[in-house]
Amino acid sequence: MNINLPKSNLPRVVIAGGGFGGLKLAQELDGKAFQIVLIDRENYHQFPPLIYQVASSGLEPSSIAFPFRSAFRGKKGFIFRLANILGVDATRKVLQTSVGDVSYDYLILACGCKTNFFGNKQIEQHAIPMKTLHEAMTLRNRLLKNIEQALQTDDEEERRAYLNIVIVGGGPTGVEIAGALAEMKRYVLPKDYPEVGRDEFNIHIIDAAPRLLQAMSEGSSATADKELSSLGVKIHHDTKVVDYDGYTLRLGDGSSMLSKAVIWVSGITANEVTGIKAELLGRGGRILVDGYNRVEGLDGVFAIGDQSLMLADPQYPNGHPQLAQVALQQAKFLAKNLKALQQGHTLTPFRYRDLGTMATIGRNKAVAEIGSAKWGGFTAWVLWLVVHLKSILSVRNKIFVLLNWIWNYITYDRSLRLILEGREKDEAQDKAL
Repeated sequence: MNINLPKSNLPRVVIAGGGFGGLKLAQELDGKAFQIVLIDRENYHQFPPLIYQVASSGLEPSSIAFPFRSAFRGKKGFIFRLANILGVDATRKVLQTSVGDVSYDYLILACGCKTNFFGNKQIEQHAIPMKTLHEAMTLRNRLLKNIEQALQTDDEEERRAYLNIVIVGGGPTGVEIAGALAEMKRYVLPKDYPEVGRDEFNIHIIDAAPRLLQAMSEGSSATADKELSSLGVKIHHDTKVVDYDGYTLRLGDGSSMLSKAVIWVSGITANEVTGIKAELLGRGGRILVDGYNRVEGLDGVFAIGDQSLMLADPQYPNGHPQLAQVALQQAKFLAKNLKALQQGHTLTPFRYRDLGTMATIGRNKAVAEIGSAKWGGFTAWVLWLVVHLKSILSVRNKIFVLLNWIWNYITYDRSLRLILEGREKDEAQDKAL
């Protein structure tokens, strides 16, 4: 079965995945020169850097998501199809999806990555990842329900498990969610949950590395450590998680802790695509590409962003970091190279330009590094706000996010603490009706 697509005399570019790279590529390509087909399992683009704020009740999901069809409204030659990516048949030049096959002239794999549980099925079953809006809402519901359930039990051990939040991973996401939850503990819990003692609600970061924010300087790591500690976050360096059964978290040193909410942000691995042979995969399951993002041996197939591993950039011989700015820059380069291919011109090799790294820790607290320049505290926090606000898709979303930030800053409150999840009616509920 084939997806129903309009016939066209233009070369067809099929983009698998609407993350930062896929979206940017679709925006950069000329609809008068190519038929552009974007395929994604969701009908919207999400903004991952702010997903933690959805999980911590700071933002609504719709504030950091934007429908693809709205984003490309009026763009000539653009087509969107909602489908799961299944595999590639390079011989027939076909992308296989859950709703049928799509033939291509050029295929760009931009399927991103997923949470890496390092093969531990029990941790995968019980811990909560935080890469998508669905997962962020699951986490938000879990955290709020845990507090409610803690108030309903008189068992001290069970109450402790409900009120212990454990974050596994000390990268930017781990640091940011820890800071957000610590501020919720400081400013929201005393007002909404006065029955919860300040010393009862605990936030832990467990990190296998010797310091937080390994990708940043030691100074930024020390700042993050100091600021989180001042917010009451308990940080465990050089500590590995061995197992988690939904109640007891077991650590590599033989100790354990109780928690009904383990947030797993300890690493990522590329999404698999059937038809890409094992010899074409590198570290973390990433697809090996040359300096032009071409997948070797597969005619017309390219890979960009987190899913790709380029070893040809002399400044990054082990591959680029899996960051949004890499995907965005690769997408712009590839759009130019696809145009050059059509015109018979020489291709330009990709060279990554590092635009800096930053992480927010809490109110007036952040770290930022751009080249040799480093900032901390209020200056870094304002810089973080401006950069992220500017990067959000659509004016509407920018306004909504800014208004929420202003409200949270002025009132020391988070107004979005609703438990929203589907539930089946049990027998007692039916009788009550």
